[in-house]
Amino acid sequence: MNQKITEQESRFGHLEQMSVAELLAHINEEDAGVAKAVQRAIPQIEALVEAIEPRMKRGGRLFYVGAGTSGRLGVLDASELPPTFGVPDSWVIGIIAGGDRALRHAVEKAEDDAKQGWNDILAYHPTPDDTVLGIAASGTTPYVVGAVSEAHRKGLLTGCITSNPTTPLAAVSHYPIETIVGPEFVTGSSRMKSGTAQKMVLNMISTSLMIRMGRVHDNRMVNMQLTNAKLVDRGTRMLQEYLGLDYDEAKRRLLEAGSVNEALKFSFLKK
Repeated sequence: MNQKITEQESRFGHLEQMSVAELLAHINEEDAGVAKAVQRAIPQIEALVEAIEPRMKRGGRLFYVGAGTSGRLGVLDASELPPTFGVPDSWVIGIIAGGDRALRHAVEKAEDDAKQGWNDILAYHPTPDDTVLGIAASGTTPYVVGAVSEAHRKGLLTGCITSNPTTPLAAVSHYPIETIVGPEFVTGSSRMKSGTAQKMVLNMISTSLMIRMGRVHDNRMVNMQLTNAKLVDRGTRMLQEYLGLDYDEAKRRLLEAGSVNEALKFSFLKK
């Protein structure tokens, strides 16, 4: 079996002998190639998003499943969607091996349990309209491969994000996404380039879906939750622009309606 790309030797040696400037420059040099790797995967990402969209419009959910860095990135992306797009937290659900404790602490051997990933999904009563997206740089993590494999067997849509080609995870996924970023700066440290690629792809998938689900108007987050002063000010200025109001009146309408979108609906209904 060929060595995984994610485990191959770094292109750089004797890191401990480098100056801070050299370390930063070389890390940045390596990171520069990540966007190109993601760009090459756009057809794969497009196919997955187009497959998820009709299912989500029927009420299906998107599950991110991962371990370690991959799991944390999935939970991060899922948790940012409700405040950004004003959607229920049940639309996109992040599941990490070891549960919430694993968000801050390593949970020993949690990723090695091939059955627990699907068991964790079962707690949400999955349906055929749901999608399970496995995230694993290696493409071999038992927790993730097991979850995606069982989801596939049960008739759910499946996809994955990996940094190695032709992996066991890709083999059990309807829509594999392979971002081949090459060896890491610190050999085997997939929290670096692989993690950056995963974050980029997750952003692309979830943002595209939210736009397609009608949660954005023009290029504005008109459904964002008004959870702090900055967002209230942003929403107020949107209403000023859309409706030609002064600041105080726009803010009053925004707070009364609860979102830019609802304030706009109410204003148009009154006309």
